Parts: sequence; C-alpha cells; structure tokens
Amino acid sequence: MSADRNAAVQRVSAPVGTAPVGVDELLERVRAGYDRIGPPEAAAAAEAGALLVDIRYAALRDRDGLIPGALVVERNELEWRLDPQGSHRAAEAVGHDLRIVVICNEGYASSLAVASLRQLGLHRATDLIGGFQAWRAAGLPVTSV
Repeated sequence: MSADRNAAVQRVSAPVGTAPVGVDELLERVRAGYDRIGPPEAAAAAEAGALLVDIRYAALRDRDGLIPGALVVERNELEWRLDPQGSHRAAEAVGHDLRIVVICNEGYASSLAVASLRQLGLHRATDLIGGFQAWRAAGLPVTSV
C-alpha cells in the first residue's frame, strides 16, 4: 500500500477527539484505501469466485430484483455475517482472504461497509461503483424477486 493510501486509511480511524468530517470527506478517505470496481469487473470477479454481497434493504430488492448468485445480507447484519471468526457468520464467509464485492443501491453505503469489513481483516473487500443501479444499467443479469 502506498504511503499516501496508508495515511488515508489511518485518518479514517482517527482517535476520538479529532475534528469531525462530513460524509463526503469520509467517503473520499475510505475510498482512497482500496480500488473500487465497475459492473464488468464485478461480474468477472464473481465468475472467478468472488462473493457478491447485496446489502440493499428488502423494499429495493423487491422493487428492482436481485443479482443472480449474490448473497443478500442487509447492512445492519453485514459484519456479523461476513466475519470468518464470528459465531453468526454465513457459510460463504470462509476466510479473511475471500474476495468480496459489496453492492448497495447506488454505491455509497457500500463504500462505508467496505471500510468496516476491512477493519475486520477482510483485506480483499471492495464495492461496486454505482451499485445495483449501475449493474442493471450495464445490462448484467437481474432476476425478479
């Protein structure tokens, strides 16, 4: 990891008592610590064995559909379900080296989720630029609920 990226990652986990930041700056800092991927790269990653994780809430999944093969884990359960050492982990959470692509609706909440997963040691976690909406706009497979 480059020195600039390492510094950015350290700033994300700044100690209590430091100046607060807005969510836009937080997103910038978080995203500086890893490479995000677009829909074609996410599809290729899934083909190569990466775990696609859909964190959208039920109403969005009902409205827009699902990505075939994606594991659905709502955001409030994500860390518990993907921590390979956790007692409530999903069967797919096989180790810290697992390639994970987190997908939200438009690619914002997923970035913050990736920061949390990386703090758990899931160092290959990334997210989908533009989220589910970009996946669908790219003409990639979607199934109805």
